[in-house]
Amino acid sequence: MEKEAILYERTQYDKVRCLACGRYCELGRGQTGLCGVRGNKDGKLVLFVYGKVAACHIDPIEKKPVTHYKPGSQVLSIGTTGCNWLCKYCQNFDLSQRRKIEGSDISPEQIVNLAIERGVQGIAYTYNEPAIFLEFARDCGVLARGKGLFNVFVSNGYGTPQSVALMNEFLDCITVDFKGNGEDNFVRKYVGIPNAQCVFDTLVEIHDKTKIHVEITDLVVPRVGDDLNQAERLCKFVYDLFGPDMPIHFLRFFPHYKMMEFQETPLDTLEKHHAVAKKVGLKYAYVGNVPGHPLEHTYCPECGKVVVHRFNFEILKWDLDKNNRCVFCGNSIPIVGGLAKGYNERRFEFVF
Repeated sequence: MEKEAILYERTQYDKVRCLACGRYCELGRGQTGLCGVRGNKDGKLVLFVYGKVAACHIDPIEKKPVTHYKPGSQVLSIGTTGCNWLCKYCQNFDLSQRRKIEGSDISPEQIVNLAIERGVQGIAYTYNEPAIFLEFARDCGVLARGKGLFNVFVSNGYGTPQSVALMNEFLDCITVDFKGNGEDNFVRKYVGIPNAQCVFDTLVEIHDKTKIHVEITDLVVPRVGDDLNQAERLCKFVYDLFGPDMPIHFLRFFPHYKMMEFQETPLDTLEKHHAVAKKVGLKYAYVGNVPGHPLEHTYCPECGKVVVHRFNFEILKWDLDKNNRCVFCGNSIPIVGGLAKGYNERRFEFVF
């Protein structure tokens, strides 16, 4: 299935300029953008993966990772082929780096009905960058909201003012994933973009123009993407824009795809990043991809007690009252929504 895109403008000589991401690909007739899924067909920009879902699973929202929005809830996670980044470490490279239009034909109505049938609380657009199939996500998301479901993006944040405006029509939550602290040399060599400035700009646009809940992720890659000065720069940006309550997740890197010769991120490197975030003033910093680590819990910044006990993606104990206040000292914890019913049940399921 394919459909004319919304996010584009016509230029000269039957060319079109895509407005879905910061690459702003300008395409002549028959040309396809770097993402592999948006192309010029007869002078119009067409989304070739509209209604083509290449992966579909049910996950806990904490897997995204999102810890301060609808904790304990389940999401129907969907993605397509293609991506606007060329990450050499991608865990989903078989989908994101595939430049072939493949997947199961499924309409937005069918996606939402499937989510309702499976009893999930939301839909996550993930596995590859959702901005490249934003028109499809938007049609799913508007219908989902109408049925009481929420919508989550797992994004690299390489957006545009136009894509943020379209997100604002349906999106409730976004986790923006920096790589290597957003350091220019790292993203140039391992991601295939000139720099990360577009990600910072997109976050400003989201903050200024929407009410979308945001969480920040940073994949810490040893030796080439773990500079603490760059981590401090990132944390200061997050603090200055969003304030001290913004959750930030430092994720452990594991060797994959074209970076198999690298080692996994040492624990002390992640802990040093966490310490930088706390020094800057961010109250809710987390270490991810290290099940059982004490820094995956949520701590009350007032009394220091653990108020949300986690193991990997599971919530083991919830020490907040119905208003998300610490049961030990009464301090309010900035979490959107209470703990979902059935949070301690099995929350993973393969769909297709």
